[in-house]
Amino acid sequence: MTDAAPALSARIAAVHRRLLQVYGEPARRGCSDPVGALIQTILSQNTSDVNTARAYASLRAAFPHWRAVMDAPTEAVADAIRSGGLANQKAPRIQAVLRRIYEARGEFDLDWLAALPVDEARRWLVSLPGVGNKTASIVLLFCFGRPAFPVDTHVHRVTRRLGLAPVAASPDAVMRIIEAHAPPEWFYPLHLNLIRHGRQRCKARNPRCNDCPLADLCDFF
Repeated sequence: MTDAAPALSARIAAVHRRLLQVYGEPARRGCSDPVGALIQTILSQNTSDVNTARAYASLRAAFPHWRAVMDAPTEAVADAIRSGGLANQKAPRIQAVLRRIYEARGEFDLDWLAALPVDEARRWLVSLPGVGNKTASIVLLFCFGRPAFPVDTHVHRVTRRLGLAPVAASPDAVMRIIEAHAPPEWFYPLHLNLIRHGRQRCKARNPRCNDCPLADLCDFF
C-alpha cells in the first residue's frame, strides 16, 4: 500500500458517507434472470433507460425464450430492439452472447458464475462479444451480490471530479481504484448513489456546483 492509499480510502469513505446522508441507502434490487440482466445491459449501451426498457420489452414479447432469440434471423432480432438504438450492431452481439452461454453450459444460465472468483467470472463475461467491465460488473454485483464495482458514464464523471481518481483515468481504472480502496459492502450503495448524484447535480453540462452537498469534498468545485 502506498503512502497515498490511506488518504484515498479516507476520501472515498467521506464521499460515501455524505452520499448516504443525502440520498439514503439504496434499496436492493432483485435479479431473477441473470441472462436477461446481461442482455438488458447490452441494450442499454449508448441509449437512455426508457429506450432500454422499451427495447427489452419488445424483444421478450417477440421472442419469449432465449433459444428463440438465438435462432431467429438477425434482422428479426434487430427489428424487435429497434427502439433502443444501434439495433444492427446489438442484435448480432446478443445472439453471439446467447450462443456462447449455451455452448458453455448447454442451457441459458449464468448462475454458475456466482461460485467463481470475481476476477475469473468477470474475465469470462468480458470475453463475450460487446461485453466490457461495466456490463460484467453490473451482472456480478446486481445478480449475484459479488464485490464488483460498475463504472458507467455518471460514476466515471463524478469520481474524477471528486478526486477519487485521476482526471485522465479510464472507466476501467476507476473500477480498479474503487475496488482496491473501498470495502466491498460499499460497492452497491456507492455505485447507485454516484449515479443519482451525477443525474441530479453533477451533470456533464452545467453541473449544479453551488448547491452541491459534496462541494467541500470536490476538486472540480
